[in-house]
This record gives sequence, structure tokens and C-alpha cells, in this order.
Amino acid sequence: METAAAPRVQALADAGVPHLPAQYIQPPDLRAGPSPSLAAPLSVPVVDLSDAAAATTDAVGRACAEWGAFHVFNHGAPPGLLDAMRAAGLAFFRAPMAEKLRFGCDPARGAAAEGYGSRMLANDDSVLDWRDYFDHHTLPESRRDPARWPDFVPGYRDTVVKYSDSMKVLAQRLLCIISESLKLPPSYLQEAVGEAYQNITVSYYSPCPQPDLALGLQSHSDFGAITLLIQDDVGGLEVFKDGMWIPVHPVPDAILVILSDQTEIITNGRYKSAVHRAVVNADRARLSVATFYDPPKSQKICTAPQLVSKDHPQKYRDVVYGDYVSSWYSKGPEGKRNIDALLMEQ
Repeated sequence: METAAAPRVQALADAGVPHLPAQYIQPPDLRAGPSPSLAAPLSVPVVDLSDAAAATTDAVGRACAEWGAFHVFNHGAPPGLLDAMRAAGLAFFRAPMAEKLRFGCDPARGAAAEGYGSRMLANDDSVLDWRDYFDHHTLPESRRDPARWPDFVPGYRDTVVKYSDSMKVLAQRLLCIISESLKLPPSYLQEAVGEAYQNITVSYYSPCPQPDLALGLQSHSDFGAITLLIQDDVGGLEVFKDGMWIPVHPVPDAILVILSDQTEIITNGRYKSAVHRAVVNADRARLSVATFYDPPKSQKICTAPQLVSKDHPQKYRDVVYGDYVSSWYSKGPEGKRNIDALLMEQ
């Protein structure tokens, strides 16, 4: 994903820069402000996947309609595997820079190149996120090449493979539940998405000298089908709801589910992709692991006809997924949702 030479954020933080470099300073209207003061603070829903099927389906449907994001527990992924994935990522980022740079992104491979990077967009004028990352291409298995992943962290490659397989099973299970919550056949969303392309991105947010001016990850919605995220205990992820940024506090052993744009298109807007961002702090580094479950570039994404009626006309134009992705990488999130460009005149 590295599209141009850029300093590693971690190197800047380790050097003790006292002021934020200009390319990381967000426009005033996009900066993080104080958290809202609410009599009853809002929190992302938590769903127990071990509940009875009907209760689980109802809970997932409500969370998708009201939030577009929710935590799941009793999800089938061993807690030890989640811990191992976090530990592997942390060991990579704590390693010497020379070791990390051996696995740097190759700019010649274009946007979404695999490896260690700090800059994701092709637009040189974009404000940079206060973040470093390692992106792994993990599914289909024909894309999976562990030789491109770190070899100096014991067990790293095996851990990523096991984690990838576990997240594939969970993503498929969740897509079935989401389909059923809309009275669609259980396999509907999986078939609409097609053969899944999975990327696993480990993000590292170093302490920031002026956190009120920067963002770890700018406001955006994910552009694929569904994202599964685990984080450490530091916190910093926020979801936009009802005009407010709501902190997503870490829940031990839980996995955060984030609906993405293609799911909103398929569900005709009944379920919305979650707009989210990551804020940073001055004192503690933060780590998260996001697993993206997306369509192949050639897949045409269409609204489910069962969800279109006179009272609910089709909201979005059909789109080839590769075209949608190219648009995002060329201009970036800009604090907006790319999906809005597909809105049909009602």
C-alpha cells in the first residue's frame, strides 16, 4: 500500500519529535473533539453468538440496522488465537526498523500492495494518518504467500494462517445470520459477495506529540462486505452515530463486526456501513488487527430484489467492485462515504 516514500510514524515517535509534522495535521473540521457527555452513554451492542438462533438473528439484525457495528463473543475463535495474533503484530512493530523494512510495501505493485507501510493513498496531497501497518493477503489461498510475511518473529506466519482461517469461518457465519435477519436465504450475502478476498491488516498507532491535531485513521466506511476487528486495551476506535463520535471500548475476547459499503448496497440501505475513525493519544501505543472480507474485483454488486418495493425503492446503482475500490484509493475517504456517489435519484 506504500505509494510513495514516507517516514514511518513509529520512527518519528521514537525520535521524540516535539511537534506534529505538517502532513499529519488534520483540517480543523475533521479533528477529534472531546467525547460527548451523555446522561446514558451510548455503547456499541454486544451479541452472544451462543444464544438461541432466533434470539441471535434478532440481535444481529437490530445492531446492523441501528449501528452497523457490534461486538460478538462466544464466536468460535479461540481466545488464545486472538492473543497470539495481537502478540505477533506487537512483536513485529517492536523489532528493529531494519528488520521491518525488509518487508516494506513495494510501490511498483500499486495500491493495496502487501507488506509494511505507512501511506495508503495515491493522492500525494492527502493528510497522512498517524499510523503504520502491515497488510497480509490471505484469501483466496492462491494469494496467500507467507514468504512475504515476517520471518524474524517466532510462529508469526503460522499464526496469521490460523487466524485467517478462523476469521473466514466467522465471517461466513455472520453473513448467514445477517441474511436470515432480512428474511433472505442464509447463503444470499455470501453468494452476492462471491469468492471472498481477505486481507488482514495489523495497525500500530504510536504515541503522538499533538494528538488533538492528528488522527490515527481518518473518518471512513470500509468499502468491502464485512470487517472483523480485534484491538488491545488502549482504546481509540470511534463509530459515528446520531451525529456523535462514540468510543468503542475494548471488550475482552470479543470481536468487533463492522458492516461495509457493499453490504449496504446489497441490503438496499436497510443496514448501513459504519463510519468510523481512530484517535491517538500522547502516552500509549495502540495495536489493532482488522480482517477485511471483500468481493473479488470482478464481482458486480447488486441490491437484493427482495428488498426493493414501492415503499423501498432501490437506493444504489449496481457497481463492479473493482471500480469502487479504485475510486477510494485514488481520492481517499475525505471524511465521507464513497457509497453516496452511487445514490439513485428517488
